[in-house]
Amino acid sequence: MGAEALRLLVVSTPVGALGSGRGGGVELTLASLVAGLLERGHHLTVLAADGSRLPAGCERARLWSCPGVDQPSWQHQRRDSPVVMPAQALLPRLWQRAVGSQAGFDALINLAYDWLPFWLTPQLHTPLLHLVSMGSVAEVMDAVIADVARWDQRRLAFHTRAQADDFELSEAPVLVGNGFDLEAYGFCAAPEPLLGWVGRIAPEKGLEDAARAAALLGRRLAVWGLVEDPAYAAAVEAAVPAGTVDWRGFLPTSELQAELGRCAALLNTPKWNEAFGNVVVEAMACGVPVVAYRRGGPGELVQPGINGLLVPPDDVPALAAAVADAEGLDRQSCRAWVERTCSRAAFAERLERWLLSALGRSPA
Repeated sequence: MGAEALRLLVVSTPVGALGSGRGGGVELTLASLVAGLLERGHHLTVLAADGSRLPAGCERARLWSCPGVDQPSWQHQRRDSPVVMPAQALLPRLWQRAVGSQAGFDALINLAYDWLPFWLTPQLHTPLLHLVSMGSVAEVMDAVIADVARWDQRRLAFHTRAQADDFELSEAPVLVGNGFDLEAYGFCAAPEPLLGWVGRIAPEKGLEDAARAAALLGRRLAVWGLVEDPAYAAAVEAAVPAGTVDWRGFLPTSELQAELGRCAALLNTPKWNEAFGNVVVEAMACGVPVVAYRRGGPGELVQPGINGLLVPPDDVPALAAAVADAEGLDRQSCRAWVERTCSRAAFAERLERWLLSALGRSPA
C-alpha cells in the first residue's frame, strides 16, 4: 500500500442481508471493495442488515448489523415517486448507527442508492462518500445527487461514463469501474451449445428478449438469478416454446461460475441504463463472449470482436443473429480483457485514489 491506512465504515444496501442475493450487484461490489481495500492495508467495518455474512476475502473486516424492514428499491418506482420510508425501516436505522459512530472513522462509504444518505452528506463531521450504484431512475434521486455534486463532487464516484452521464455534474466524474476476484472464476475453453443469461428476474432486466432470441435460434437458455417477480418469470416462460428457458436459480459465485463457464455465449438485455454490468464481466472471466445491447455500462464493457458483440437496444433479431459470430471469438481473449481491466487489485487502487482525493490526502 502506498498510502496511510484509513479507517472506513462501509454502509451496505438496505435491500436484503448480505449473502441473500436481494441486493443484486451491490453485494458483489461490496465484496470487491472491502476485500481489495483490506489488501491495501486499510481497516474496514461493514454495516448491513441483520442476517448478513461477510463474503469470502472480507473476514478481516468487522461486521455490524441492524434489524429493520427492507427499503423499496428505486428501480421499481415511477420517476416522479416521492421518498418512501416503511414502518420499522432498515435504512434510517443503518444511518442512525453510522452517524452515531462517525467519530471512529476517517470516512464513511455509502453503497445504497437512497435519498437519505445523499441528503446527509453535508450534515456529517466525518466525510461521507458515495459509490453510486445506479443510473437515473427517479427525479428526487437525480436532484439529491446533483446537490451533492454542487456541494463537493469529490464525494461521488461512478462505475461507468454511461452511468455518470445520467446526472447533472459540475465537473468530470470519477470513474472506478468494478473489480472481481479472478481466482474465483475458472476459465472454460470447451463450452456446451448453451446460451446463458444472469440477473434478477425482473422486467427492467429484459429476460424476455433473451428468451425470444434463444427461441429464434432453437437454443436452450440457462437462466441464473433471484426471481424477484414470479408473474413476470411465468410470462417469459409462457411466451416461448417449452424447454427454451432452463431455470437454474440464484447461485453463489463459486457455483455460478462453474455452470456459467460452460455457456457458448451470454446474452445481456437490460431495458434500462445499467450502471456497470457485473454479470458481463463474470461471464468474460470464464471465457464466455457476450452479446449485449448497446446501452449503459455493458455498452462500454463489451469490446466488439474481442470479448463480444453489441447490437441495437431492444432488437431481438439482431441479438439472435449476433450469437454465431460471438461464439467464434477467442475465449482466451475474453478472459485476458478482464484480467487487464477488472481485477480486484486494480479496482481497489482506483478506489483508494478516489478516497484520498476526496479526503485531501496524497499517497505516500
